[in-house]
Amino acid sequence: MKKLSTFIAASLVITPAFAQLSDEQGFSGEISINTGFTSSSSNFNTDGDSTITSNEQKASSESDFLVAPLGSIAYTFGQGLNHQVYAGTARDDVATGTVVLQVGYKYQLESGTIIDAAVLPTIMSGKTWANPYQENVARTETDETGNAFRLKLDSIAGSNFSIDTAYATKDVENDQVAADLKRDSKTIYLKGQYRQPLSQTSFLLPSLIYQSSSADGDASSYDQFGGEISYFKVMNRHQLALTAGYNHRSYDAAHPEYGTTRSDNNYSLFAAYEYKNFMEWDDWSFIALAGYGSGQSNITFYDETESLVSVGLNYQF
Repeated sequence: MKKLSTFIAASLVITPAFAQLSDEQGFSGEISINTGFTSSSSNFNTDGDSTITSNEQKASSESDFLVAPLGSIAYTFGQGLNHQVYAGTARDDVATGTVVLQVGYKYQLESGTIIDAAVLPTIMSGKTWANPYQENVARTETDETGNAFRLKLDSIAGSNFSIDTAYATKDVENDQVAADLKRDSKTIYLKGQYRQPLSQTSFLLPSLIYQSSSADGDASSYDQFGGEISYFKVMNRHQLALTAGYNHRSYDAAHPEYGTTRSDNNYSLFAAYEYKNFMEWDDWSFIALAGYGSGQSNITFYDETESLVSVGLNYQF
């Protein structure tokens, strides 16, 4: 799943919940708004320079002011409150720095296992350069489209183990790169995690992650291995989540532009803070987010960074 490019939209902080789907039948949800600053550098960012003088140069940095409304809504039903349909952003994703819009359904088994199936309608969509490597001419934009489907098994058999899986397709509409670099692809994602309590108010959440993408071009196909570790702490009205991540990505074939096989190391840090009943207002929270991601490649053109600092308010109903 996207990490660097998706935490920019984050505007909600809640500690992940591993209990029943809801306390009562009916609608529930939240809405929030964040404001802050983002900064990024990537040669694939279409908000950056359209013309480059060398396809071996580092990307220039772009900064933006951020105002991001976001929210989610769910409807819980069933005799045991074990059915739920929802749309929006998952709380546990946001707390660890990933924000994706989802439309899905949850069902909780008697064993405690929660089956969560969702469609992610926007995660594979966006803009990219039709030929990112063109020099001394204005590069043209093209659309990226696709579909993504997610299946999660939370609290398997009432345990602290969870599995997160996804399958996604991507289509680059006007892909003008060499045949070995064609970017239309199919991707699978697997994540296993374990919730380790440290006390009544804190726990660790280590994860192992595997991702594989099969693209039309061998030089755009890859396997990725990595992991994350998150720390959660509740202190009365204060909630804190800290996440660090690393992954290594290896590509299948030599890059025709550079004559070497691409290899990337990606690092991320994310912090989320929430203060409940802000200004003594029931159901309102003050939220603050800070994140940094860095992708370091053996091919300089692919080096990238992304950062975020923001504050906001969240209302839960």
